[in-house]
Amino acid sequence: MMIPHSRPTLDEKDRQAVLAVLQTGRLVQGEQVAGFEADLSARIGVAHAAAVSSGTAALHLALVALGVGEGDEVIFPGYVCSALLQAARHAGATPVLAEIDTATFNMDVQDVKERITSRTKALIVPHLFGLPADMAEILALGVPVIEDCAQSLGSRYRGRCTGGFGVISIFSFYATKVIAAGEGGMVVSNDASLIEKIRDLRDYDERQEDALRYNYKMTDLQAALGRSQLDKLDDFIARRRAIAARYDRVLTEAGFPVPVALPDREPIYYRYVILPDDARAFMKTMSAAGVACRRPVFKPLHRYLGLSGYPVTDQVWERAVSIPIYPSLTEHELAHISDGIQKAGLSGGPRAC
Repeated sequence: MMIPHSRPTLDEKDRQAVLAVLQTGRLVQGEQVAGFEADLSARIGVAHAAAVSSGTAALHLALVALGVGEGDEVIFPGYVCSALLQAARHAGATPVLAEIDTATFNMDVQDVKERITSRTKALIVPHLFGLPADMAEILALGVPVIEDCAQSLGSRYRGRCTGGFGVISIFSFYATKVIAAGEGGMVVSNDASLIEKIRDLRDYDERQEDALRYNYKMTDLQAALGRSQLDKLDDFIARRRAIAARYDRVLTEAGFPVPVALPDREPIYYRYVILPDDARAFMKTMSAAGVACRRPVFKPLHRYLGLSGYPVTDQVWERAVSIPIYPSLTEHELAHISDGIQKAGLSGGPRAC
């Protein structure tokens, strides 16, 4: 039997939360969505939130709310999923890809600085794999920041939750994200006017005036599951950190580099990524042992666009492997994964997340 690379962590409380909504007969956006917005904004420490249908929808509407459109440039790293590229396209903006930092895999701030022009309207800053980016350096660039917290819910930078630094921030609740609602996203901000724009844009029905809007609503079914999951976030994060600590011990015993401790950041280990010299061989060996490992990023964005000149991104992508790490891993599964790592015969360079 194969141990999957990712899976949601669901329990009876989650099932009862969804069943309670079914029993009301109201499935669409309603009280549960409003409650989820209030719960998440309170957790992050921001004033306002608007729930939407996905993380990609959240990114799209965040760009539109900031006035990003045709002729504007948006900078973000190329070592991410294609949602960022799609969101920029939806807004009509020109994507500008940045290199990543070799230690953290987050965006290289010096590289970003060199790519800023008079047309730069926003930066999208992912906290990749649950490790916060260096927000102090990024905010010092003076460009409006959209924090992409799809993988970092609950992580902290200098004692504050990610999602509370940018002018606007987004979250995702896809089935295998930090908390799962099946699908869904959230936009948060301390700027009430931005969130009002999001609320206007996410639904086009029964309006007095005609304007371009979208069907980006979250359902109460999704929100009820999301709220139930959010209640368990601290336990989820504690379990992820415990698993990461176990992997650290296993890798140290094998003489393989482990994450570098960064004193100003508290990661949540959404992914545990290593850099073996031969990623394909490692994944094949682990698969034969019944453990599914994957590339944490399917394909760098510059390769979709036919661009070159991203050597760090290329090197990381060629070598990076993500090992299963999620709260529902059993002790038996974790022992099996650890045994597989020990037997795989690792060699490789340092990494930090």
